[in-house]
Amino acid sequence: MTEPVLIHGASDLDPACPAAIELAPALLDRLAAIRAAALDTLRSGRPVYGVNTGMGNLSKVRLTEDEQRVHQRNLLLGRAVGGPPWLPPDEARAVLIGRLRTFLTGDAAVSIELLHQLVALINNGPLPNIPAEGAGSAGEIIPLAHAFASLDPGPKEGIALLAGIPGATGRAALHATRAHRLADQLSAVAAGAIAVVGANRDPYQAAAARGDDVLGLEFARLRELAGPEPEPRSLQAPVSFRVAGHVNAHARRTLQHLDDAVDRAFTGVTDSPAYLDGEFVGTAGFHGLDLAAQCDHLTVALAHAAEVSAARLHRLLDPAVTGLTAQLAHDPGPQAGLVAVHKRAVATIHQLRRLSLPTAISTTETSNGQEDVQTFSWEAVGNLAEAIRLTRETTACELLAVRQAFTLSPRNIPTGLQALMQSVDTVVPPINTDRPFGEDLTRLLTAVL
Repeated sequence: MTEPVLIHGASDLDPACPAAIELAPALLDRLAAIRAAALDTLRSGRPVYGVNTGMGNLSKVRLTEDEQRVHQRNLLLGRAVGGPPWLPPDEARAVLIGRLRTFLTGDAAVSIELLHQLVALINNGPLPNIPAEGAGSAGEIIPLAHAFASLDPGPKEGIALLAGIPGATGRAALHATRAHRLADQLSAVAAGAIAVVGANRDPYQAAAARGDDVLGLEFARLRELAGPEPEPRSLQAPVSFRVAGHVNAHARRTLQHLDDAVDRAFTGVTDSPAYLDGEFVGTAGFHGLDLAAQCDHLTVALAHAAEVSAARLHRLLDPAVTGLTAQLAHDPGPQAGLVAVHKRAVATIHQLRRLSLPTAISTTETSNGQEDVQTFSWEAVGNLAEAIRLTRETTACELLAVRQAFTLSPRNIPTGLQALMQSVDTVVPPINTDRPFGEDLTRLLTAVL
């Protein structure tokens, strides 16, 4: 069995890492000291939101000692109002790790016992059913109530389990990791299309990226992958080829912005009430606008990248652009070639467009007006996950066409793309006639992308 990763601080926890985790003794000692101090503060009897008071619009109600003993558990029970569809297991685990990572800052002042319960749940399961939709509140109390229903909270720990945006942050970190891989795939497939049609390389020259380091790196990546420039087929390739560097650079730049927002969400104060400098302080870190906005931005960037990919795919079917047979068919007319593959890509980008509406524009009131605005960061992360899935689909469609174009072309596969094309060949048999290309695309998505 693989040794667990020893965690010395919050920054060591990566929601995308599948390994088991173990908390370092020194970290536990520090958190135990914070917990002891927080319990002393609670004994003063001063009102602490959600601990010795009601929640939301009922925060004016002070709880008796008997009520306080069951209140933290009741907070979880009464807010588990979600239902299917549930998050997939990897996202559910990312939610749990996101919560643990925020606890390790000490802001929540939870007990070592609760931390051990949470670590055991992450390492050993069973992973909880967490609703993928319907957060519907300031923060994400509904999905978090489902996530931690099996835990046994002590004083102040029920509200701590429900506070902030740890689930959206953990999920965003997981999807950002996937989006980095997707960005590399977008570059490689675009380079393949550029190479196989013999596109003029002028748009990717280093001098054309002046003032933009991210764009300069993307141009260099495309030049390396596409290989030496042959005699171009035309003075200018279609726009979808010429703008490949700008489109992919924008996706990478936007992805970096999301990485930064995830870091800010994990580093900042999102617990409420948070235990800061010996006092319980109400905060607004649950609002999640930064994270929601960056998820929205990346969703739009991927939607545009997918549209450009689908446009290049359409051009790959055109003999005027490629010099190859119509629709990349061996026998055009009796065979339709890959025209239906493009139709699938068109349907996919139509789905993507419907995800591009910003999530943080709703001001629906809840909790009798106590919660009168939301950012829906939980939904923004869900949209991003779907955008990544759909962009992978259009990328697979273009990749299938690029490989078929190389098969029909006298051009050699550039050195930088040979490994990718070989991986395609391991799962996609030669295309000599029409067949159910959906099966080929599924294999590309499963084994290559």
